[in-house]
Amino acid sequence: MNRSNHTNMKRFKRFHGNSQNSLIDKYHLYTGEKLNWFQVTFRLERAIFPIIFPWVLFCSIYGFLVSLLYHYDLPIAFAESNGILTNAVLSFNIGFTLLLVFRTNTAHDRFWEGRQLWGALVNTSRNLTRGIWIIVKDKTPEDRLEKESILRLVVAFAFAMKLHLRSAPLDDQLASLMSKKQYLQLQESDNRPLKIAFWIGDYLQYQQERNCLDIYQLTSLQECVDELVDILGGCERILKTPLPLIYTIKLRQLLFIFCLILPLEVVSYLTWWTAPVIAFVSFTLLSIEQIGSEIEEPFGFDPNDLPLNRICNTIASNVEELIGFTSEYYSNRLFNLE
Repeated sequence: MNRSNHTNMKRFKRFHGNSQNSLIDKYHLYTGEKLNWFQVTFRLERAIFPIIFPWVLFCSIYGFLVSLLYHYDLPIAFAESNGILTNAVLSFNIGFTLLLVFRTNTAHDRFWEGRQLWGALVNTSRNLTRGIWIIVKDKTPEDRLEKESILRLVVAFAFAMKLHLRSAPLDDQLASLMSKKQYLQLQESDNRPLKIAFWIGDYLQYQQERNCLDIYQLTSLQECVDELVDILGGCERILKTPLPLIYTIKLRQLLFIFCLILPLEVVSYLTWWTAPVIAFVSFTLLSIEQIGSEIEEPFGFDPNDLPLNRICNTIASNVEELIGFTSEYYSNRLFNLE
């Protein structure tokens, strides 16, 4: 086995054969950060723990009070012989669980749709930049420089879309991808990625008027620009159309009622263990509900949101590699011709 195959085999074993490091490797593949198991767990849990901790503390104190009252023989526990009450509680638990599952599945669908849209953005950006670089003819060295600036505007579209979805201000990274004049114009725009898409489309139209593109090539490249705008619209739809708030309100009401009823249901069996068991159950259920609430809008800064920075950097790296590779290719061709 040669050295290359041996290296590839080691990589395969590292990513697929070592179950202890699977979480670390998956997180590294997802975000590009190399952290140990504890750091990964702490970073992901840190986003939800401060929010649910007061409620978990309340539930544990409430469970302790129920145990204390039961210890002094107060009739607070549900009677085991009361079949009607038991069936009512069981029905409530089933309905609550189904609503929690619906809430979580809906949030995950929105998260996955957002990831598909950003994956489509990567592919469309590659197709558009490759098409512009190959199809648009260069008549002067200035044309080549202008073409490079347009390719970087495609990268700027991705960065501007990220900032637009996060309602964040323009940054230096975006400023480095365009001229000062364009950056000033962008600051005055309400929808910055849409403005950049207009600049790209206007450039393609101008190249067709200069006979650097035929009508069929122009149509093909404009379709890629249209896809960028469609992806932007899809992300805006997810952002501006949250799950109806009544679902969140009703789920939290039922979750609160469940945590109030459960100690009365189990105290006769658990006695002094009621408080820790209720704390564990409430922590689990509240965590699931909060995770659904967090990934419902997957474009933010939370650790469980989509890694938009990494995706944007991937697009930027692809474009710079394309420019560098083709520049080297043309230089080698000129050298060989001489």
